[in-house]
Amino acid sequence: MIEFGHLSHVGLRRELNEDTYYGDAELGLWLVADGMGGHEFGEVASAVAREAIVDNVRRGKPLVESIRLADEEIIRHSRLRTEGLPMGTTVVAAKLQGNAYEVAWVGDSRVYLWNGQLRQISQDHSYVQELIDQGAITPEQARSHPHRNVVTQALGVTEPAHLKVESVSGELKPGMQLLLCSDGLTEEVDNAAIGRILNQSQFTAQECVDHLIAAALDGGGSDNVTVLLIRQL
Repeated sequence: MIEFGHLSHVGLRRELNEDTYYGDAELGLWLVADGMGGHEFGEVASAVAREAIVDNVRRGKPLVESIRLADEEIIRHSRLRTEGLPMGTTVVAAKLQGNAYEVAWVGDSRVYLWNGQLRQISQDHSYVQELIDQGAITPEQARSHPHRNVVTQALGVTEPAHLKVESVSGELKPGMQLLLCSDGLTEEVDNAAIGRILNQSQFTAQECVDHLIAAALDGGGSDNVTVLLIRQL
């Protein structure tokens, strides 16, 4: 049995919500896409990604292939526009079949696994993550780095030959949770605070999501924020 909660909020400083998401327990698919504000029509890119991934998964295509096909669809949409400018989006998606899960991502939208403690199982495709990997800065320093929002991979923007769709698989046992979110959450709420909320077993999945969104807004709400929480009962 799966219980899931979901919510997206424009935040306190943006006029437009360029995030989008999808959740369907019957299909076993959940995703969050964060349209890139630095490019025109970020909200279009995230919506195209969502529709393309859902459509391809429904057709039985693997998750990683569905994300690559979404990238091609966004590029096609960009070329049809008279300006010809690129539009981009990050994406993180989870596919669940029974207790087996696969998650895949491009960019800095994240997926965490909760199993009594919080663990990030995606790795950001971002400039600051590269600095962390090089040992140049710590994860704590990355949270306030001036270039923390610079992604190194995104659908519709990265050359398809260089697009890096990463994925991990595992088992979601009863009591475990998968958290998918845009960086509007992690920008404002640290992992310890996220973990404290997910540890509240008296909360429903939706109540946990509501508390996470509220925490992001209390932290400043500097960006759109989207949260999906999948709980195995």
